[in-house]
Amino acid sequence: MLFNSVDFAVFLPAIFALYWAVGKENRKGQNLVLIIGSYLFYGWWDWRFLLLIFASSALDFYLGLKLGSTTSQKSRKLLLASSLIFNLGLLGFFKYANFFLESFTETFTFFGSRFETDRLDIILPVGISFYTFQTLSYTIDVYRKKLKPTSDPVLFFTFVAFFPQLVAGPIERASNLLPQFQSKRNFDYHQGADGLRQILWGLFKKIVIADNFGRHVDFIFTDYEQYPGGVLVLGAVFFAFQIYCDFSGYSDIAIGTARLFGFNLMRNFAFPYFSRDIAEFWRRWHISLSTWFRDYLYIPLGGSRVSEFLSVRNTFVVFLVSGFWHGANWTFLFWGFLHALFFLPLLLTGRNRSHLDTISRGKLWVSGSELLKMISTFSLVTLGWIFFRADSIEHGFQFISHLFTNISEPINRASLSFTNLFIIGDLLMLILFIIVEWIRREQAHPLYFSANGGNRMKRWFLYVGVIFLIVLYGQTEELPFIYFQF
Repeated sequence: MLFNSVDFAVFLPAIFALYWAVGKENRKGQNLVLIIGSYLFYGWWDWRFLLLIFASSALDFYLGLKLGSTTSQKSRKLLLASSLIFNLGLLGFFKYANFFLESFTETFTFFGSRFETDRLDIILPVGISFYTFQTLSYTIDVYRKKLKPTSDPVLFFTFVAFFPQLVAGPIERASNLLPQFQSKRNFDYHQGADGLRQILWGLFKKIVIADNFGRHVDFIFTDYEQYPGGVLVLGAVFFAFQIYCDFSGYSDIAIGTARLFGFNLMRNFAFPYFSRDIAEFWRRWHISLSTWFRDYLYIPLGGSRVSEFLSVRNTFVVFLVSGFWHGANWTFLFWGFLHALFFLPLLLTGRNRSHLDTISRGKLWVSGSELLKMISTFSLVTLGWIFFRADSIEHGFQFISHLFTNISEPINRASLSFTNLFIIGDLLMLILFIIVEWIRREQAHPLYFSANGGNRMKRWFLYVGVIFLIVLYGQTEELPFIYFQF
């Protein structure tokens, strides 16, 4: 079930009404409504996927109880290993089996041996990369004794399958979300209203910016040899905003939806394209994943509190694993490798934590030096996105080569004919989008207002304006979110 679908537009009000109808004092009843709704939401794609998420939840619920009652360190390590092997094994089989099979075959071919095998007919379960990491955070934290295991199966199964963030995050920590399922939820009008505003902004990003830009990106990356370098630059920039608005739009809708039910999910994006270096970008992009790797991989490896060589090694390990997490393709690994290279100078010079505040806080304009840093960082990020979007590493290099070789060729009407000049309107939408995000960059999201914040008429003018743009420019086709494939 897609957030941008008619099905969800019917599903959400129905679950919302039933959830609050059972009464704020009936916490277990509310959790039961959520688990039924979440399984219905997830099974809407393919009911067989429910077997996997149920198995993962059941195993980790059981292992959590055993970890809580076992004092033997050897037994505890075995229990944790069971969770890691089972969950990562499922993820590895469904997501990476064909990748390893094809790489194995290509290796034999490279060395002159003829070796052929058929691809496995495997359907990638939607959201498996997200809920696998979410349930693993529970068993790891229980193992570390940072969290007490829950004995309520409905509560735990709801935590794993909570429908707003089930498919594409944020990847919630058990320490943040489980206590919210354990406590009483009261409907708060201001929290609910803010949730609706964040949903509205997420829909705008998805169906006005991401989906419209996706058309241009597909044309440009498929037939890049036909276009001048300037059009390829536009294609790379368009994809940068397509993936940002698509993914952060999902997160906005997820966070806003959760607020309607009295839950606060962690922030997943914090205006990352206003970053002044790559380190700041990764503190603002897909925050739930980057902090997950920091806490469960980077720090256990020693983090930066080791020798310079090991610190560099740890950095490359995290970025490569992060790239591989995104998909079974060498392009994602190379994308992670590039970001490790971009990050390395900051790490070696101790400047990886130079920009911890919001750029030009309290000011409307940005200084020349900060603008240059922001543009430079965005350029590096966009360069990486070319390989992320490309079909192969070779495709990515060919795209870049053609871009620089033909950069002086003028952009004319013929070179933009692939979109019938709709590109002009989309560019204006992008400029408007950037202006709004820049002005509201110090808020949780651009449509956030405190209970008494701002002029009421101006706020409603903004809301109506966003709705008008969604109706006027939004794609009517229900296009899936990019990160569903991850």
